[in-house]
Amino acid sequence: MKAKYIFYLALMLPLLAGCGSKESVTLDTVTVQKGNLSETVTATGTLESVTSVDVGTQVTGIISVLYADYNSIVKKGELIAEIEKTILDADLRSAEANVESAKLTYDYNLTNFNRDKALYEKQLISEYEYQTSMKDLKVSKAAYEKAQADRVRAAKNLNYAEIYSPIDGIVISREVEVGQTVVSNMNVANLYTIADLDNMQVVGNVDEADIGQVKVGQHVTFSVDAYPDQLFEGSVTQVRLNPTTESNVVTYEVIVSTSNPDHKLIPGLTATLTIYVMEENDVLLLPVSAFNFKPETHTGAKNLPEPGEAIAAPADGERTIWVVEGDRLVNKAVTTGTSNGIYSVVTSGLKDGDKVATGYSVTSSAESASAARSPFAPQPPGSKKK
Repeated sequence: MKAKYIFYLALMLPLLAGCGSKESVTLDTVTVQKGNLSETVTATGTLESVTSVDVGTQVTGIISVLYADYNSIVKKGELIAEIEKTILDADLRSAEANVESAKLTYDYNLTNFNRDKALYEKQLISEYEYQTSMKDLKVSKAAYEKAQADRVRAAKNLNYAEIYSPIDGIVISREVEVGQTVVSNMNVANLYTIADLDNMQVVGNVDEADIGQVKVGQHVTFSVDAYPDQLFEGSVTQVRLNPTTESNVVTYEVIVSTSNPDHKLIPGLTATLTIYVMEENDVLLLPVSAFNFKPETHTGAKNLPEPGEAIAAPADGERTIWVVEGDRLVNKAVTTGTSNGIYSVVTSGLKDGDKVATGYSVTSSAESASAARSPFAPQPPGSKKK
């Protein structure tokens, strides 16, 4: 075994002797160019219609006709259902008869009062008879007014037997069948739910760590499982301040509005939101690593740009970088805008196409020699063994 180790060492010594310690140094640069910079917050939410109306009836009766069903497209003012009108029509005729009766009584009492008033003024009847005649007139007048009001109510109830759509939209729910009796008590009996699918909104749940960055008007993209290959767009229209706590996780509701002309989006779909809390388009971008670069001296390195003098003290709000100009490194002051931690927007001091230094890359000759393979390592395909 000892002789075998000596043999291995004898083979490796020439390889080790061939490895030098020389280094090759290159300057890393980046070319300034225009692009888009963004920072996003992600959230999940549920789609719902911006306008959704429960359509009901304010009268009791039997459903006689349904003109709309699930997914029916309806227009505002369109007749969508009817309640059987026999009883309601009878109520109206009864109310009209009561009006006629009350009017006759009122007219009779009015004539008596006018006569008694003239007699009373001539002291031909007693004050009691005059007061009685006045009372009868007032009572009949009140009864007449009540009969008129009852007639208006009966006519309105008859109109309520015809149900019209209050908005343009699509029927997403139907709660009744033909022949079913609907009873109107304190609550309106619902027949349909109609939603305006042209305008949808996503109620997103944003984590408390991100809610401070979300503002009204920010651009949003989202996807739904129903259309995994399509990206939809919207904008933040409301940030609700009421928190929701579930399993010790605090979230806030953010409302994202979106148009839906093709009606692909339907209520109840789960959406995955990307909220662009910072978005800059067509701006000069520079890696933040460029602001940390400082020229260094590398002994024996060739073809490296020579650094010039550094700026003593840049103005307030400025940062310094090193720009490659020919064979020189020139220190310049620039002003920056927003940043996402990887790139910063340069607002002044640089132009499109400038080459900026970001660091040095050092490669040793030993690393280059790694290409020389050990005789004990597997040979490349096609090579001949010796």
